[in-house]
Amino acid sequence: MSAARIQVRLQPRAGENRIVGFEGDVLKARVTAPPEGGRANEALVTLLAEAMGVAKGRVRIVRGQTARLKQIEIEGLEQAEARDRLVHPHSG
Repeated sequence: MSAARIQVRLQPRAGENRIVGFEGDVLKARVTAPPEGGRANEALVTLLAEAMGVAKGRVRIVRGQTARLKQIEIEGLEQAEARDRLVHPHSG
């Protein structure tokens, strides 16, 4: 099964949960949750899953759990499809 990998720069404690967009090959995202206890990571996974229209279980952080720059893997999506879904978020 295919899996897309995307670099994400996460800003915790933001005013809203939001995907800002791509800056080069890095996706910028903001979540309201603080980084303590992995809450910002959980919020990021939820945000990305909703934006791409996939189950949260298919989105995981494979590198950078405690850093702002993270590598995310999305199971079942090709690289181009994952990027397109993030640029044009799922509306359902």
